[in-house]
Amino acid sequence: MRFDIITLFPKVFEPYLNESILGRAVRKGIIKIKIYNLREFSSDRKHHKVDDRVYGGGPGMVLQVGPIIKAVEHIRKQSKKDKIKLILFSPKGKQFDDKIAKQLAGQYDRIILICGHYEGVDERVKKILRVEELSVGPYVLSGGELPAMILTDAVARKIKGVLGKEESLEEKRYGIGIPVYTRPEIFIYKGKRYKVPKVLKSGDHSKISEWRSLHRKTGKS
Repeated sequence: MRFDIITLFPKVFEPYLNESILGRAVRKGIIKIKIYNLREFSSDRKHHKVDDRVYGGGPGMVLQVGPIIKAVEHIRKQSKKDKIKLILFSPKGKQFDDKIAKQLAGQYDRIILICGHYEGVDERVKKILRVEELSVGPYVLSGGELPAMILTDAVARKIKGVLGKEESLEEKRYGIGIPVYTRPEIFIYKGKRYKVPKVLKSGDHSKISEWRSLHRKTGKS
């Protein structure tokens, strides 16, 4: 799986994508992540401008259609045989969730992510490229950079080999949100003792499994 991210701010991705699970997966060659600076596809060779004022008046600037189209065409030329999914992050897009993450991981070889910024992107980008608009939540962010990292992380976790056996075990067997504990067995805070549940120390795997299934449903610890 390859992730191609088009953005105005390529440096914000490096600290996160080069570390931990994603960084390890990249180094092993399981996934590939390529960041493209949108300004490199500008027709303005002096200032590398990629935004402009809104027709009809109004505050803020909008990303131009030309640089985005050029960037996507550049990426597509590299992978004519790959099954590609093109995504634009937008507050009005479909809500991204775990089901979509699984579909993307299972159905595509390459995902191109367009990070909007300022007041959005020229509407013609959507019509020409037929992108799918996605949102990561019921709120507005300054740009698509954080959503791009969220989607990359969520989809990459579904790809075989990205997670080690121990890292993926609970997620696959019991779901998300299982209460977990580690040492010390008793933690004292402001005079109160916080203990690890006895069943988790029992060694009885059937009872532990039953406890985890119960607490997955209730959300209580």
